[in-house]
Amino acid sequence: MALRGLSTVAVTASVFSHGPRSRVDNGISKLCCSTAVPSSGCRVSVRCKAVGENRQGSLDETIVYEGIYGPWTIDKSDVREVILYRSGLVTAAASFVAAASAAFLPDDSLLSATLKQNLDLFYVLGSGGLGLSLLLIHIYVSEIKRALQALWGLGVLGSVTTYLVLAQPANENLIQYVVDNPSAVWLVGPLFAALTGLVFKEGLCYGKLEAGILTFVIPILLLGHLTALMDDGVKLTLLATWITLFVIFAGRKFTQPIKDDIGDKSVFMFNSLRDDERKALLEKLEQQKTQN
Repeated sequence: MALRGLSTVAVTASVFSHGPRSRVDNGISKLCCSTAVPSSGCRVSVRCKAVGENRQGSLDETIVYEGIYGPWTIDKSDVREVILYRSGLVTAAASFVAAASAAFLPDDSLLSATLKQNLDLFYVLGSGGLGLSLLLIHIYVSEIKRALQALWGLGVLGSVTTYLVLAQPANENLIQYVVDNPSAVWLVGPLFAALTGLVFKEGLCYGKLEAGILTFVIPILLLGHLTALMDDGVKLTLLATWITLFVIFAGRKFTQPIKDDIGDKSVFMFNSLRDDERKALLEKLEQQKTQN
């Protein structure tokens, strides 16, 4: 239902050199992609052939978006990546809500006991969902994306180490060990730093209030627990806020157009080119600007 009326398109990149014209078909769907372009003496032109979904469900409606470096379109692999990206966020949010809700239930309730028995499972699912989203997230500056992925990797490594070396010998699950031993936040913290970076990006790019608030709630709660400067009542209040905003954040992702999570694909295409190819493209764009 969320995909009704969304467009899928085929992208064709046409490359012109001083010699005979050559045509290269290239699906540009990933953050960094390669483009088959002559290495020298070339002029680069991007021609986008789009196919959209009309009311009858047939794919014949043309949709082309104007980017900084030329027109771009959405193809089926783009749609698939965005859906997987959003699904990862939903998995992370659902797992977090399930695990965190145990803190608000009576200790003697059956639901509370069931949730506490599966806290490690929720942690693994949530971490995996976040990792999937960080793998597929579209960020123009690739170094920022790699930094978030590195934080996630450090957090996973720290979580595994904490579980195997500290929590298991103490006969506790990972989450309960971190609750009982605030210093363990140093080990699992990078995972939540990666999450904070993701919601900060979402808040900055789309002006989402819930994402902006989460950017502060997550580190404040973790630092408050780490430093023991926050009493349990404040922690529970922040935790409830985190739960509520995370649910809203993940749910609202599916109300956005697919193109929002793709960004300007012409930027990603440009970044994937070699220096000489970028120069050729910029020269062509400047010529077009002068002619217009």
